[in-house]
Amino acid sequence: MRGFYEIAADDPARPALLGDGSATYGELLTLVNRASNGLTSLGTGPGDYVVTVLKNGLDALTMMLATYQIGAYLVPVNWHFTPEEIDYIVADCGAKVMISPDALTVRELVDGQSEMAPGYRRAGSMMLYTSGTTGRPKGVRRRLLDLTPEELYPILMRKSWRHFGLPMGGVHLVCSQLYHSAPYGQAMMALQFGHSIVAPERFEAAAALELIERHRVTNAFMVPTMFHRLLAVPERESYDLLSLTHLYHGAAPCPPAVKQAMIDWLGPILWEYYGSTEAAVATMVSSQEWLARPGTVGRALDGMTFTIVGEDGHEAAAGEPGLVYIGGINRFEYHGDPAKTAAAMRGAAYTPGDIGYLDKDGYLFLLDRRTDLIISGGVNIYPAEIEAALLEHPSVADVAVIGVPDPEWGHKVVALVQPAAGISGGEELTADLLRHCAPRLARLKHPRVIEYRESLPRTPTGKLSRRNVREAYLSG
Repeated sequence: MRGFYEIAADDPARPALLGDGSATYGELLTLVNRASNGLTSLGTGPGDYVVTVLKNGLDALTMMLATYQIGAYLVPVNWHFTPEEIDYIVADCGAKVMISPDALTVRELVDGQSEMAPGYRRAGSMMLYTSGTTGRPKGVRRRLLDLTPEELYPILMRKSWRHFGLPMGGVHLVCSQLYHSAPYGQAMMALQFGHSIVAPERFEAAAALELIERHRVTNAFMVPTMFHRLLAVPERESYDLLSLTHLYHGAAPCPPAVKQAMIDWLGPILWEYYGSTEAAVATMVSSQEWLARPGTVGRALDGMTFTIVGEDGHEAAAGEPGLVYIGGINRFEYHGDPAKTAAAMRGAAYTPGDIGYLDKDGYLFLLDRRTDLIISGGVNIYPAEIEAALLEHPSVADVAVIGVPDPEWGHKVVALVQPAAGISGGEELTADLLRHCAPRLARLKHPRVIEYRESLPRTPTGKLSRRNVREAYLSG
């Protein structure tokens, strides 16, 4: 098996980036080598940090591959961040170099540098800053191995990449920003498999369908919010999407009705995986497996395990909910925060903070985040279950369910609904939504309050911070 650097050397004319700013593998490798040499000329070595503030495109791919072959940590930062937020990350990681349109650009970095591969090559990694539920964001740092990228490639294949089932050669569509872990990982894997990349600056549903048709895209990674938007495209059946063989999704819970609609439309090409920035990919489930067990996120990959820990601190039985712990992960730490690292661990197992259960065959089902759990009248209520039910209603474009203090019940369920285009929220829709909930949810799970919003604050990966929504609701 050959990785990007070998493919680029042997087949330089192979298309690497399609669309705006297109480049071949050979052209990309030349830029990558020049960028690697530019970084080393500035004193960057193995274990150092390189912060990038870049939009999707050739520059982002160049820096991914340049840091990866000199043993550096790439620290990609959201280009929407304020200068203060960016400065915090630069200072916290002690960045050796920052690449951005307002600092040192990629063009300036590569100017005058050699096209030859750097003399000392070691596999680097990504260190993504994740905020969690409280405090300043912390970098998720994995230990580096004393291996070249080519030596690391078969290990990644054996551990997880083979589970994706991708052939050599294809076209990968980037649907989210490359400063997120899943899009970064998917794009990096695609390049190691010799695929061409399509990387628009932002996701627009109809435009994504057009790109799949035009470039004969074979695989993509999306989040459930994107599915919801694709299903709402009026002319979606008119696009030729037969080239698409693998549509991966993760990062947020997918309402079963939405996933079923996607499979009905595109066929059994959906592959779901569960993991986190800290744990990477922990499960993989095919459409066929999911149809047999609707709602599952799959079983543990080879070498990984799941343990469900109940509120009493003991391992829960099959079917019993508790905190999900993942074993067999690559060792990591929160940069500069050993207490936060220790709090997330149970021995060698890590918890993302999710509540779920295992069935008798070891398939994992997620219920919600521990921090989002609503306890009303002593009963545990999972917001994601209510959101999934409400999203089945054709008048709902998006929804966030939160628990707010209630003097009688402890908490009450509040649903903040974004109506579909052309639909106005009001008493009539509220009554219809409650009727819709009746056959789907136990009465105690029905929203006590339904309010309407023009939009809800989701990240580009489809995640919704219920904590932020809750705080905004209470302060309002």
